[in-house]
Amino acid sequence: MALKKKPVKGMKDILPAEMQIRDYVTGLIKETYKSFGFSPIETPCVEHIENLCSKQGGDNEKLIFKIMKRGAKLNLENAKSEKDLTDSGLRYDLTVPLSRFYSNNANALASPFKALQIGSVWRADQPQNGRFRQFVQCDIDILGEASCLAEIELILATTTLLGKLGFSGFKVRINERRILKAMAAYSGFSEEQLDLVFIILDKMDKIGWDGVKAELLEAGFSEEMVGKYVDLFHEMEASKDAFLYLEQKLLGILEDGVMDNLRTIRESVEAVRTCEFELMFDPTLVRGMSYYTGTIFEIEMPQFQSSVAGGGRYDEMIGKFTGNNVPACGFSIGFERIIAILMEQGFEVPGASEKIAFLIEKKMPKERLCEILKEAKAERENGTQVLVTLMNKNKKFQKEQLIKEGFHEFKEFYVNTDNKR
Repeated sequence: MALKKKPVKGMKDILPAEMQIRDYVTGLIKETYKSFGFSPIETPCVEHIENLCSKQGGDNEKLIFKIMKRGAKLNLENAKSEKDLTDSGLRYDLTVPLSRFYSNNANALASPFKALQIGSVWRADQPQNGRFRQFVQCDIDILGEASCLAEIELILATTTLLGKLGFSGFKVRINERRILKAMAAYSGFSEEQLDLVFIILDKMDKIGWDGVKAELLEAGFSEEMVGKYVDLFHEMEASKDAFLYLEQKLLGILEDGVMDNLRTIRESVEAVRTCEFELMFDPTLVRGMSYYTGTIFEIEMPQFQSSVAGGGRYDEMIGKFTGNNVPACGFSIGFERIIAILMEQGFEVPGASEKIAFLIEKKMPKERLCEILKEAKAERENGTQVLVTLMNKNKKFQKEQLIKEGFHEFKEFYVNTDNKR
């Protein structure tokens, strides 16, 4: 039986033209984030199953690629449940592994520690157009910084990167989990009801306020609570200063300093940003991960109908490893979405070195072949990328394929004639 030539469902092969753009973007990410003081780290792609299933990853915990136990640990005959068969899994994000990494290596790291990670993650999701089960994430995190300086640096670093990639006019939406909780508490919702309330609120962009109100009522919440909750958003939107309105309305419910933190973030980012974008307070922004404890943010590009980055503060996750909470805040860019947008735009890597293909006729004499190889060596020493290959019978098709890989100049070498460019 012939072997299967197509990738496993939900995976994809990456061709040279895309790989060139991915390499460029990866290099720009490292260069930009290093300039902000972030240090590259790497964690294993395999994590302990207990860590992956710690109720921190939201719906992602339902999408884990689990790995069976091996050797003597695998006892199929006496296995009663899945837990008896698995002890690890492929990571579904980079935040849980980072928390374990920091817990294990904190004594060897600076404080605060600014981490940069670029790596593949895996989710057993239903494959869709442009959505795969293996994809690259790029995260920056600041661990050990309790002040809003962490949020400011994360937003500035990420928006600077997007500006360098040629993006502008995007929106940075920002909110605070403590504001979400305070608004819900003001309306009469209990702590136990918040997860469901926020799941419904998170749909607002798709179903509108009428839809949110209808779903809250269908969930069994009283008309008084739902009306009070929705009216709070409408009144805040109509006010001249949303921060001041919430500060006064939620007095005694919202923690002191929360609104001042958001003001500081907004004013600081707007004062020193390096590209054009809108920083907007969005009280409907939820972010699905249950580990968020404070500020949350998301970058969307309306022109591409897409969110390209998101993150927030997760001050309680590391404590689940060590017993002591450590302030932590992170921002993840949608690496795959950015690559897709650049490719749709016909992006060309700027400043790429010249690329020449040497096409050599078959049966070239050894002496002449050595001369050609020396010529290629000299070109490479001058910074030119040189591909040396034999000339195909269908030379036209060969050139078309090489052009797709960025080779626009060709030098042909024949056995019995002069060279031809």
